[in-house]
Amino acid sequence: MDAKTQALLVLAAIGIIAGFLASILVGGGGLVQYLLSGVIGAFVGSYLLNALGVNLGIKNELAAQIVTATIGAIVVVLLARLIS
Repeated sequence: MDAKTQALLVLAAIGIIAGFLASILVGGGGLVQYLLSGVIGAFVGSYLLNALGVNLGIKNELAAQIVTATIGAIVVVLLARLIS
């Protein structure tokens, strides 16, 4: 398995986990919804935390990415609900 494929699989796994955690907090369900909200949330969360200058202080890089993606997924789900 090459590095690009591995990176995409890790991104998908982080997205599913983050989407699942966000759905626990704000509701929702379904594997595809978890994946979409988590992957989009990873970008949104990363942008928001960098723009606000927030450092989570989590030493484990994978855990920090999951928390960041979860925060972004929560924002994405709440914005989607406000729009609809």
